[in-house]
Amino acid sequence: MKIGFDNEAYIKEQTTSILERVNHFPEKLYLEFGGKIMYDYHASRVLPGFDPNVKMRLLQELKDKIDIILCVHAGDIEKRKIRADFGISYDSDVLRTIDEFKEWGLEITAVVITRYHEQAQATSFKNKLERNGIKVYTHGYTKGYPMDVDQIVSDQGYGANPYIETKKPIVVVTAPGPGSGKLATCLNNMYHEYKLGVKAGYAKFETFPIWNLPLSHNVNTAYEAATVDLKDIVQIDHHHLEAYNEKTVNYNRDIEAFPLLRRILEKITGEESIYKSPTDMGVNRASAGIVDDAVIAEASHQEIIRRYFRCAVEYTMGLVDREALDRAELIMEKVNARVKDRKVVQPARQAALDARESGKGSNGIFCGAAIELRDGTLISGKNSPLLHSASSLILNAAKHLAELPDHMHLLPANMIEKVTFLKKEVLTGKMISLDVEETLIMLGISAISNPAAQLAIEKLAELRNCEVHLTHIPTPGDEAGLRKLHVNLTCDPEFSSASLFMGN
Repeated sequence: MKIGFDNEAYIKEQTTSILERVNHFPEKLYLEFGGKIMYDYHASRVLPGFDPNVKMRLLQELKDKIDIILCVHAGDIEKRKIRADFGISYDSDVLRTIDEFKEWGLEITAVVITRYHEQAQATSFKNKLERNGIKVYTHGYTKGYPMDVDQIVSDQGYGANPYIETKKPIVVVTAPGPGSGKLATCLNNMYHEYKLGVKAGYAKFETFPIWNLPLSHNVNTAYEAATVDLKDIVQIDHHHLEAYNEKTVNYNRDIEAFPLLRRILEKITGEESIYKSPTDMGVNRASAGIVDDAVIAEASHQEIIRRYFRCAVEYTMGLVDREALDRAELIMEKVNARVKDRKVVQPARQAALDARESGKGSNGIFCGAAIELRDGTLISGKNSPLLHSASSLILNAAKHLAELPDHMHLLPANMIEKVTFLKKEVLTGKMISLDVEETLIMLGISAISNPAAQLAIEKLAELRNCEVHLTHIPTPGDEAGLRKLHVNLTCDPEFSSASLFMGN
């Protein structure tokens, strides 16, 4: 993998930028963290070399100076909104985040459930957190928002929500995803701070779009591709251009909201804002880590294609509307991206054709899969009555890396027979071929008596961050297994069977 990003240079510049902003607001700075604070795989894909947890390393540098508030929107809890890269709901992601922050030596000061009006699921989640010793606050809708600034910044607006107690000079406000109420939480607490005589300030830390890269740079276009459902558009920040005669970029929602946000900040503080543009509010220094722009541009080109495939699948599954898919297609055209630019697509589709020609699919369904290994080697796999195509792919790739002959069987026939009997006759399953999770478990069992299987297992770590494409939407067991292997997965927007229920 070619490296285009230097984490150490980034951390140095980013820490300096944050501390400079703290100097403007020495009593208290509310720092809204946009994007993912941990496991930022989008950033690591478009900025090769970017550590997905580099922001946690940054927080460790500042840990003596920070309190951390974690926000989650009550509506997202009710809807069981899913964080796609982990396949878990937002409330589960809050629990995971609390645990993992502890592993990094960082404590969550409080969880805020935003836009709360006693929704049943949100109330149950609140109770669960409190019974595990987590401080929880609930914030309702802000009266007067968005037009009546006088009511917003009053005891009936922000003042109606409780004050979140913090002790450190920097308060980091983060969330599982967009629309979680981070900004409102910052402003709510700033209102209370000023009532208590504390002069607090606000700043925003959001990696993308990268404000000092060109509007048309692929990394900024990849941000648009990642947010087609939110309709984000990267634009020239005209507020910044007018104030400083300097071209910078931001996304449309922040540009449109800036005049209102500045009025709210000035109402809270009673002073003219130091910010003349949304770009001013940012403390983002991602560009400081870029060491090879060509590598970044190509990686972003590939991410745009991945995002197109993801959007097409989400459209097929009813998760996004046609407008989102149209936007994804327009972005592809904008950068002249084609699906064949993704090297694993054609081999996967060819594998499905090979399965059809051989007649060795499963129940009349013929699926293919392909992976690009770190050295550029392309490996494919096709489905059979015994294995899903993704399962076949993983075994083929592991054998190649372990330099084992292709004809060698890593899973004993009698073991497969027993498992398929269990799935069909005992568990009354309709799909008896093995998915990726089942295949990995069986490979682990086989390794007890089969040295070749052990060699294959030892090579699985080398699949991390490799590119994979399937000709079908993966079953839950395939998706979970591939996620645990940390591959970059795309798939064609086709179901793997005629059954509507995507079970195992």
